[in-house]
Amino acid sequence: MSENAILYGTDQPAVASTPLARAPWSFTFEAGSLRHIKLNGAEAIRSIAFLVRDRDWGTLVPQIQDEVTSQTETALCISYTATYESGSAQLIVDIEVEVTEGRLSMRAEGITKGDFETNRAGFTVLHPIDGVAGQPVHVGHSDGTIEEATFPMLIEPWQPFMDIVSLTHTVGNNSVTCRLVGDTFEMEDQRQWGDASYKTYNRPLAKPWPYQIADGNGLSQSVVLSIGAPLPYAPARSKGHKAVKAIFPDMALVLTPDDARRLAASPGDLAQVNPQRLLCHLDMDLGGLDAQIQAFSAAQLACPDVVFDLELILACADPPAVELGAVAARMQALGFVPASVMVCPSVDRQSTPPGSDWPDCPPLEDIHNAAADAFPDIVRGGGMVSFFPELNRKCPPLETLDFVSHGLCPIVHAADDLSVMETLETIPHITRSAQAIFGDMPYRIGPATIAMRQNPYGDRVIPNPDGLRVCMTDDDPRHRGQFGAAYVVGLATALAAANIAVWTPAALYGPRGIGGTRADWPIAQALAMLATLAGQRVKCAQISDGIAQLSVGDTVIRANLTPNDNGGLGPFEWQATAETSD
Repeated sequence: MSENAILYGTDQPAVASTPLARAPWSFTFEAGSLRHIKLNGAEAIRSIAFLVRDRDWGTLVPQIQDEVTSQTETALCISYTATYESGSAQLIVDIEVEVTEGRLSMRAEGITKGDFETNRAGFTVLHPIDGVAGQPVHVGHSDGTIEEATFPMLIEPWQPFMDIVSLTHTVGNNSVTCRLVGDTFEMEDQRQWGDASYKTYNRPLAKPWPYQIADGNGLSQSVVLSIGAPLPYAPARSKGHKAVKAIFPDMALVLTPDDARRLAASPGDLAQVNPQRLLCHLDMDLGGLDAQIQAFSAAQLACPDVVFDLELILACADPPAVELGAVAARMQALGFVPASVMVCPSVDRQSTPPGSDWPDCPPLEDIHNAAADAFPDIVRGGGMVSFFPELNRKCPPLETLDFVSHGLCPIVHAADDLSVMETLETIPHITRSAQAIFGDMPYRIGPATIAMRQNPYGDRVIPNPDGLRVCMTDDDPRHRGQFGAAYVVGLATALAAANIAVWTPAALYGPRGIGGTRADWPIAQALAMLATLAGQRVKCAQISDGIAQLSVGDTVIRANLTPNDNGGLGPFEWQATAETSD
């Protein structure tokens, strides 16, 4: 097996990045994008990239040609041509980067061959979150006005800023102004999806999508960074959670009806990880209610020592009381007794972006009141089986619930290795923002896997037959490599301070599962160790300089989240040791 396959579960090479500098600027150039743009060593912009999205919000990977980099005493210049394909059409974009002492610019001139369908085509600028959240920003608008505002501390469910032509914020002893030309730009709080950034993008979401750029039509856009005097800096605010004696959560694995039948025939499969719980996914849209419930009942009979929870997708074809009553009656008749039930309407699996009409759905109050009548003696939850943006935009009625839940996924917008690991920076922002909504109510996270099980932002997850790094796919090869094990330790570390009640970091079977045998996939060993920590006090949980360190009870786990030797660990290596007392 190749080193790439061991580390990443795929032979696809990692994207090459080239460090470049022209004082006072420095950045890395990677696949046509500028990343980690620093001014005098302090990160100013996380990324500038020309991105094109398909109708399912998948990111189109361009073919890059004619790349030229040159440097003189006064400027650093990069030029290349990026060709994007959508069906039989192409968008061909000539891009130029120029870096001088006082400014950094990136310009794009594009033209189509054929009618080019897209949800978005243009520059995306990412501002970092560390040292930026809660800090002042001056927002220039198209009417010439300047809005004095702050980057949100808690995650905004909608766009914090609209109609943007410039953004100015403090970086070290200076300010950086980012000017955007060529379209209407707006910002979304990309932390919602796990990205460690605020994202400014072109074409407002309120406009129709997908749309077509007609054959032979062009586009012209630019992003220009310039240096100025610093803005007043806001007093430092706590980035962490309020003081709490966090307890490490129970671990659950996802179980579909087909998985449940397999488990019933082979209950020893749980011994690979020994989770405390199993999350049973029952989807009323699929029909065959009795067959689904029978499968879970058989698995419960075969595995009496594991807690079974139910994730119930409500079809809403009939009134909630009728549907939920029918589910409760069939569960009783077929002998399935979950410890909890989390109810989510099927339509809420799909995201409702800003400016879009909400789909038909019974009021959540009616749904959860009906759940209370149908399951009076079972712990009941609400929230979203998708991700935090959906929960942030449509919160369930808390007075009828015992817990709130949502999932996580690190490959919504970017699928390169660095971006996936950087999403761990955002986990405390998500959990803090969620708990600002529902307070001290028990909080469950999951499923939280690298790959998506279902795409809230399109009609499908993105196929990945070649095992590549692909956004919004349901099968990410890194789950099967050492990367996946390091990532899940990092996820556990990022979640630990939030006092999560239950986390679901994998399925039992399938591409997001734990593999066939204990020695099969590295993630199984990591999960087995993490499962032993459930119920113990969290003493320390931090991620710094690419190392995750988690101290729970008498166990210390360290993981290297980088592809290089780091902190005494090899690439994506982790280790657990017994804590020693002085």
